[in-house]
Amino acid sequence: MDRKPLAWHLLAEGRIRAAQAAGEFDELPGLGQPIPGIDEPHDELWWVKQKMRREQLQSLPPALLLRLDVQQTLARVEHMHREDDVRAEILALNERIRRGSFAVTWGPAVDVQPLSAILTSVLSTQYSVHST
Repeated sequence: MDRKPLAWHLLAEGRIRAAQAAGEFDELPGLGQPIPGIDEPHDELWWVKQKMRREQLQSLPPALLLRLDVQQTLARVEHMHREDDVRAEILALNERIRRGSFAVTWGPAVDVQPLSAILTSVLSTQYSVHST
């Protein structure tokens, strides 16, 4: 009895056609929609970037995240009108800076200093004027 070698590609094609005929591919998610990222250049780390985006993870070192936090906090403070709100926001930022300064982290050293009381006063005075 002569046995022919199994042609895997023919077996796979046969199973795919049978599944299509049975309608097993009819209600797959994304049906009729373009494949995300199909036109982007090939990236070997696409799955890592996608996972980080989905999980909302940051790849920045803590020192740079702290600098970004300072910028975002100051931008938020610009739109505040009450002195108490500005003071609370600056105090919370200073606490985050202190925690980051004393924490053992990877990447560059944290070189951000807490905002001074003078700056807090200036900011709160400047923005409390808008509330009148």
